[in-house]
Amino acid sequence: MPSSKRRLNKKSALAASAKSVSAEATSSKEVALASPLSIEEMVRKAKTLRRHIIAMTAKAGSGHPGGSLSAAEIVTALFFNHLRHDPSHPRWPDRDRFVLSKGHAAPLLYAALAEAGYFPFQELLTLRQLDSRMQGHTDMTSTPGVEMSAGALGQGLSFGIGIALAARLDRRDYRVYVLLGDGECDEGQVWEAAMAAAHFKVDNIVAIVDRNRQQIDGWTYEVMDTEPLAEKWRSFRWHTIEVDGHDLSQILSAFDEAATMKGKPTAVIAHTTKGKGVSFMENNLDFHGKAPTPEEAEQALKELE
Repeated sequence: MPSSKRRLNKKSALAASAKSVSAEATSSKEVALASPLSIEEMVRKAKTLRRHIIAMTAKAGSGHPGGSLSAAEIVTALFFNHLRHDPSHPRWPDRDRFVLSKGHAAPLLYAALAEAGYFPFQELLTLRQLDSRMQGHTDMTSTPGVEMSAGALGQGLSFGIGIALAARLDRRDYRVYVLLGDGECDEGQVWEAAMAAAHFKVDNIVAIVDRNRQQIDGWTYEVMDTEPLAEKWRSFRWHTIEVDGHDLSQILSAFDEAATMKGKPTAVIAHTTKGKGVSFMENNLDFHGKAPTPEEAEQALKELE
């Protein structure tokens, strides 16, 4: 078979995979109003999000699969169990807010939003194309469900604190969840924001650190060692919880605990594996910002069946 014909067949397989996982979708109203998913259902949902991530980045030929795969359980727990949101009304004033500070993990957020009913599944495979709503980093002006336009790291926590303080001023009871990368915690703005949240007693915000121990330049301990990370957050007067970032029960318990805190913000340090769920991507620095080839994508999708 000519190589060009083989490549076309691989792309068709990716499209078919995206179509098959979309069959799990329910109407936006059902997602907003139905009972939260069970642990078993969320385990399956996280695997579905991972399949989307692989299909999207492989089709685009670029993107950041590693850090998207590592946070799948975190985002699943939020969108399919914990957050108060309505996909049919993305700007509902009383919705809880999810801020993706590590904006290069956009494929994960897009996958969750599509599964929740914010837009059609077909759009996922337009990732990184011109005029697509699925840009390489999130854009709140074009993509339903996106709360912050991302790109430069280190800004999401400051943004989230602003939203959380706005809730106080507007006398609304929504909560704000900010997902940061552990490499992102090298940024000084993160710690300025952490000081501000404690000072102003912003207790309706939760910072979630995807502690996968890798960043674009290598292992975090080699680039900029932030250990003891949990103790740093505690020293900034945050209520700090450490969890297995792939254990949905632990993640949900942490969010429930955060909701009981009064007068101080909460940080959840989620220990994860970069590239989780795909054997050759796990702890593989290459896949921070490299998409799988069609052949690699085919293998990854088989592993995620």
